[in-house]
Amino acid sequence: MNAHIKSALLGLGLAAGLSATSAAFAETPWQEHHPRRAELNARLANQNREIRAERREGKITYAQAQALHAQDNNIRAQENADAAHDHSHITKAEQNQLNGEENNIKQGIDSH
Repeated sequence: MNAHIKSALLGLGLAAGLSATSAAFAETPWQEHHPRRAELNARLANQNREIRAERREGKITYAQAQALHAQDNNIRAQENADAAHDHSHITKAEQNQLNGEENNIKQGIDSH
């Protein structure tokens, strides 16, 4: 009987500890500068500068620049949505997917 009480108390203690950990994790502030997010955002900002430079130099048309900016904005929105689902982090798989999409845009910029 004493063993049953000990195991029940241990179970309650574990449950309380897990719920406290979950609550603390849920209260983690939005981490805009998480390393994966920071890398992705820096890359998007760099591509934005490149698109503007290509447009200024006349290498791409206004419509092409707008299309490239729209693609970048879609990636940023996807990154924000991914981060919102995981307490402001993006997973390595999500980062790889977004980097692949950025690579495609970069090829579009460089091909002009």
